[in-house]
Amino acid sequence: MKKATEFRLEANPRIPEALARLEELANDLFYSWDHGVRSLFVRMDMRLWEKVEHNPKLFLRRVAQERLDEAAEDRAFLAEYRRVLSTYDAYLEAGPGPEVTERLDPDRELVAYFCAEFGFHESFPIYSGGLGILAGDHCKAASDLALPFVAVGLLYQQGYFIQTIDAHGHQIARYRSHASDELPIVPVEHEGTPLKVSVPFPGRLVYARVWEARIGHIRLYLLDSHTDENSPEDRELTLQLYGGDESTRISQEMLLGIGGTRVLEALGLKPTVWHINEGHAAFQILERCRQAMETGLGFRGALEAVAAATLFTTHTPVPAGHDIFPRDLLEHALGPYLEQAGLDFSEVFALGAKNAGDSFNMTSLGLRGSRFHNGVSRIHGRVASQMEGDIWPQIPPEENPLGYITNGVHVPTFLAPEWASLFDIQAPTWKSELRNPDYWQFIEQIPDYHYWSVHKALKQQMTDYIVRRLKRQHKRNGIGHSVTERMTRQLASVHTDTLVIGFARRFATYKRATLIFSDLERLERILTDADRPVVLVFAGKAHPKDKPGQQLIKVIHDLSMHPALMGHLILLEDYDQAMARRLLAGVDVWLNTPEYPKEASGTSGEKAALNGALNLSVLDGWWGEGYDGKNGWGIVPRDTGLDPEFRNQEEARDLLDLLEFEVVPLYYEGASQGYSRAWVKRSKASMISITPRFNAQRMVMDYVTDFYHPAATQGAQMAADNGKMAVALADWKARVRDAWPGVELNILGCVQARCANDEAVELRVEAFLNGLGAGDVRVECLVSPECTGTHSEPGPGSFLLDMESESGGRTVFATRIPPPFPGLQTLRLRMYPYHEALTHPLEMGAMLWV
Repeated sequence: MKKATEFRLEANPRIPEALARLEELANDLFYSWDHGVRSLFVRMDMRLWEKVEHNPKLFLRRVAQERLDEAAEDRAFLAEYRRVLSTYDAYLEAGPGPEVTERLDPDRELVAYFCAEFGFHESFPIYSGGLGILAGDHCKAASDLALPFVAVGLLYQQGYFIQTIDAHGHQIARYRSHASDELPIVPVEHEGTPLKVSVPFPGRLVYARVWEARIGHIRLYLLDSHTDENSPEDRELTLQLYGGDESTRISQEMLLGIGGTRVLEALGLKPTVWHINEGHAAFQILERCRQAMETGLGFRGALEAVAAATLFTTHTPVPAGHDIFPRDLLEHALGPYLEQAGLDFSEVFALGAKNAGDSFNMTSLGLRGSRFHNGVSRIHGRVASQMEGDIWPQIPPEENPLGYITNGVHVPTFLAPEWASLFDIQAPTWKSELRNPDYWQFIEQIPDYHYWSVHKALKQQMTDYIVRRLKRQHKRNGIGHSVTERMTRQLASVHTDTLVIGFARRFATYKRATLIFSDLERLERILTDADRPVVLVFAGKAHPKDKPGQQLIKVIHDLSMHPALMGHLILLEDYDQAMARRLLAGVDVWLNTPEYPKEASGTSGEKAALNGALNLSVLDGWWGEGYDGKNGWGIVPRDTGLDPEFRNQEEARDLLDLLEFEVVPLYYEGASQGYSRAWVKRSKASMISITPRFNAQRMVMDYVTDFYHPAATQGAQMAADNGKMAVALADWKARVRDAWPGVELNILGCVQARCANDEAVELRVEAFLNGLGAGDVRVECLVSPECTGTHSEPGPGSFLLDMESESGGRTVFATRIPPPFPGLQTLRLRMYPYHEALTHPLEMGAMLWV
């Protein structure tokens, strides 16, 4: 018998006048961090809220009319509704504080932030992991601070994949399309018609329509190629995040960088600072050069003007995390655009060439097309300086212009409501003190039993959530009831004081998810101690093309089904923001075991610490700065020059030693009294030390102070007088590059080997400048005690040499310096090009040493 065709019908309710602004709340991603807004929808119909995956816009389309009508008549609901609206309106009315206005003028300046993914909330699935969550937190903090700020990205119809794990431990990736009218976005119109921009591609134009998402004070503009003007193939360019092949990737990045820049131009927005968050958006540099060239600048002058106002942030020390395209693919994909823009391919290719190779690196383009650059933690800044050292080939990595700002997390998003309520009572102004470490000492005054009761409540919510998810997962996979009962017995039992350790993140091999299983017999003994049981909870996705990452998932799944470990090891599927909030708020310990130094930042541990969890992590990424010996546990990484297998073995031993002899005993110390006072003390220390230092408001204000303000100033100077300074600097750089290979620097005479501490030592060097003038270079002496430390700027330990004479093509530089340090010290002499318009004194990447 033929199966009947099914037709879907959605009967939408009419929102009562008394609740009319629910639609406004559902269309502002303010809901992604405000618990009060979300609670309105939960109160009307919790089951539907779960069914629509916490999507308020979809909720309002499907909620029963009688539920809305009841809410409109419910005094308690209306009181809460008015309270939420009051909070929302007050938030929108608040302007930027003096810490912002002293650095950025909201009337004249605007920061444009480009990223390939944004992770605001599980209801808006245009993110895959850490980069997107970071970008979302950056935008939320920018809104909190009321920065003059706009963001640009791509709208993916399917986003990243939905993960299921089958009965054999295999990851299954499936995709689901999301209709635009289900998402918190609205189409952008220009003069009454939908705004669209086009980008030249081989043999055609590719069009993108534009959508706007509201995030409190700021706006996010998203490009969508799924429009009638495009071919079916081009419509799928924005189908999936990180899907397709190299050709798809470069096409997406052209849309993001070139198309995104054209969107801002079409909207009449004129950013004064451009922030490129990872290399995917770096093609914006070319489009901005094209725009500058239309005012009469040549390419080199345009590049200087563009780069002066540009910040580039790199996020990964793993080579595979950087987009690299073959020369022929780049030439084919960009060819029509470059021809239309009047850009020379060889000049463009040189911007992305790495180590004079025949491929194009988007990170190299981002660095060469910007004058401000940063990694995302102190360790990552150092590693990135070494990785990208070829951009400044003669500069010591520790002195090159690549700095760092350590990532932070958005506290209102990830702090559990129960903690927020407690803080409201204990310290009512805490939300305005997120960057004041001294203020957070108030946590010490919270009674231990009260503090622990909040954690216990959150832990119970988490364990209930895990049990529900696991039962649903097992039922789908046909796993027997007895297995499910054994798997959940530790969490579902009345013994709710079981120590729970969480590990949830992307399953990339360098994150070493299976390091803890290196000595399985010992781990089993630790986990299954009847008096001190431990449960390990794992979650995370591996990229659909990452087979080794998927194998890690299978290994953990198989171990979780082992009779000896069953109930002590749990693997959850489809890790997303909703699951993250549950786990981060409920676990006792957050585990992180990356291969040093490949963890750029790793902000999940910061989110856990906000909620009182203790970090047990390799001292990499942010934890290298956050760990103080009293707020968690740190695993000291072994020297990277050692055999990798030996390193893994030794660090795994440290991990198990910490678990067996410190973590587990501390947690169960005084268990008969209901909780461990020593554990609570360490938990409080974690919350106090980490919350004010590793939050997104602190991070964004660091960007404002260290990069946005200087970039706005430098960009304005370069653009003034039709780019006069930019042209002069570009011409000077060209002259220096031509001359530098023939420049020489030599010592004159002998350097005095001994002197009294109050005597001055004379230094004289002779330079052959190959056509450059004495004013085109700096000559300096670096003085280091016992050969340690260097200084890139004149000051203690660094002395400039002045020109003494010039004749016959030879220039003598000299100075007399008192020894700045007692005892033995080392003197080194060097010369580098210098111009007052340089953003960083060493940005030319050229340096000679005597």
